[in-house]
Amino acid sequence: MQGEGFGVTGAGHTAPPAFRGGCGATGRGRGGRGDARGPGPPAAWPPCALRRFHARRRRGGGSLGRMRRLFLSLLLPLLALAPPAARAVELRPVTLPGPEGTPLRALLALPPAGAPLGVPVVALHGCGGLGPPGAMRAPARERDWAARLVEAGHPVLFPDSFGSRGLGPACGRPEHPARPDPVRAADALAAAAWAQAQSWAAPGGVLLLGWSHGGSTVLAAAARAEPGLVRAAVAFYPGCLAARRAGTMAAIPLLLLLGEADDWTPARFCQGWAAAQPPGRLEAVLYPGAGHGFDAPGEAPPRALELPDGRRVTAGAHPAARALAMPRALAFLAAHAGPASRP
Repeated sequence: MQGEGFGVTGAGHTAPPAFRGGCGATGRGRGGRGDARGPGPPAAWPPCALRRFHARRRRGGGSLGRMRRLFLSLLLPLLALAPPAARAVELRPVTLPGPEGTPLRALLALPPAGAPLGVPVVALHGCGGLGPPGAMRAPARERDWAARLVEAGHPVLFPDSFGSRGLGPACGRPEHPARPDPVRAADALAAAAWAQAQSWAAPGGVLLLGWSHGGSTVLAAAARAEPGLVRAAVAFYPGCLAARRAGTMAAIPLLLLLGEADDWTPARFCQGWAAAQPPGRLEAVLYPGAGHGFDAPGEAPPRALELPDGRRVTAGAHPAARALAMPRALAFLAAHAGPASRP
C-alpha cells in the first residue's frame, strides 16, 4: 500500500527578540527582557522597532518570510502536477447490445478525425448514474475525465446501467437491481466487446475506469473478463468489501486510488483485499485527508450527506489529492495502452 503525502502546517509569529525592547542609538534592540507579560501589540513597540519590523516583512525575512518560502516550496510542485483545464468534448448518445441482447444506452466521446487509433476506455459512472431515465447527462466529473482521456487519444464510452433499465440512482439503496456484481459488470464487458469491434478502436483490448459504485463494478468486471478483452483498469474509491468477502482475484493489472478519510467506502476494506492479490497485479494508493469523490473538479469543500439507508457520509473535492491522482491514473492507462496505430 502506497501513500502520497501533502499538506502545509503554519503558525502565528511573534516579534523577533530584537524588536521586543526599545532601540539604542544604533537602531539595534537593547536586548532587554521587555515586559514580563511578553511582547505587546505593534503599537506598543518603539517607532524604530516598528520600522525595522515592517522593513523585514517587505523583504520577506524573518519567520514569516521563511513560512512563505516553505509554503511555496510545498505548493508549487502540486500546482505543477495538477492537470490543466481540458477542452470540452462532445458526448453523443449511442445504443449498443447489452447483456442477453438488452439494449444498453451509452455516451461516447471520440478523438478528432484522423487521429491515431486509440485504446478505448469504458468508463463506469457512480451511484448517481447518468441523469434521470430517458435523459442521459454526464456529471461534471465524467465530463472532465472524458475531455482528458480524449486529449490523451482514447475513445471514451460511458454505459448507462441505470437509465437503460428505467432506474434511478443507487446511492444508499442496497436493494437497487443494478448491482456492481453481476449486473453492471456484465454491462461493462458488453460495452467493452462493442467498443473493441468499432473502426475507431485500436486492437488488443480496452481499459476500464470507474468511480465508487462504478469502481466496485471495475473489480467485478476485471475478475470476469475473458482473456484479451480488458488490458487494465483503474478504480477510484471503490467499495471492496464484497470482493474481499468473495475472495475475488484480479485477473488484470489494477490501480486503486483511495481516500484515507473516506467514510462512504472505507479504504481499509480495499487495503485488506489488495493484500490478498498476487504480487505485482494490483497497486493501491492512499491519499491522506482525502474523502469520497476527491477527484471532483472544483474546490467546493466536502459536504455531509444522509443516504436513504440512514448512513451519514461526506463527499467532495480534495484538490491536492486530485492533483496527484489524475496524472497517476492517466499514466497507468497510457502504460497499458501500448503504442497507437494509424487507421
